[in-house]
Amino acid sequence: MTTVTDRPDLGSLIPLAATLGIELESSTPDEVHATMPWKAELCTTMGVLHGGALMAFADTLGAVCASQHLPEGALTTTIESKTNFLRAVTEGTVHGVSKPVHAGRRTIVVQTELRNDAGKLVALVTQTQAVIQP
Repeated sequence: MTTVTDRPDLGSLIPLAATLGIELESSTPDEVHATMPWKAELCTTMGVLHGGALMAFADTLGAVCASQHLPEGALTTTIESKTNFLRAVTEGTVHGVSKPVHAGRRTIVVQTELRNDAGKLVALVTQTQAVIQP
């Protein structure tokens, strides 16, 4: 099992992850776990965490998950993303889990669940990542 201690700092690989406060907890080819704190500067009106921040969190987790299914020397980029927002986040921490749905030669499909501190589903994100050969 690969854990955060086995990987470089996520913020050094993806600077936006540092801005969002994303903390990678564990990462294996089957599952990626991370958290993102609610921050006032990431909110819309009435202290609601912006949907774009949630999408960026899920996209980051999906990229980490997809990268573990790449052939040597290949890169990945998101080519499609679908988000269902199910409830607002107004405090606490968002907990994310990404899992591969399909890992093919040209595309990788990842599904990410985002949950609040109470374990309730905040958003469900399905994304397609392109496999870019060297």
